[in-house]
Amino acid sequence: MNKLLTIVAVVLLMISASLFVSGQKKPAARFDPNGSFWISGKPPAEFSDFSAINLNTRNLRRLPKTGLQLNDGTTFRFRTLVVKQSNFSFTTDTKRGLSYSFAGKFLKGGDFAMTWSGEETPVLEGTLTKFKEGQKVADAQLKFTYFAGT
Repeated sequence: MNKLLTIVAVVLLMISASLFVSGQKKPAARFDPNGSFWISGKPPAEFSDFSAINLNTRNLRRLPKTGLQLNDGTTFRFRTLVVKQSNFSFTTDTKRGLSYSFAGKFLKGGDFAMTWSGEETPVLEGTLTKFKEGQKVADAQLKFTYFAGT
């Protein structure tokens, strides 16, 4: 009889433990937006030279170097950079008198490369600002699509 009670107690303990564990929330997926972000739709005329915002914080060889890139291949490195889902912002260095800043947010979380399926749904929005010789010459509220790299 003692052996039967012990077995029943162990089984009840295991069932209770499994119910407790299954009732807990799963940890949130790691936020990893590494990749490239392109303007969704046709860019405004002031940003027709814009190519992409490239995030490569882990220095992956399959991704372009981190920075803002123009169509001619010029890359502006980030001077300041904040990468959080609710706050993505940066300022760039200056080349040929030009520099850029951005303030916005990601529209989704998780690991972008792992969940990307080629869709062109915007995943980032915010204000891109262009400066010439330190003076603001253009800004636009834009949405961006994601590309995971090659």
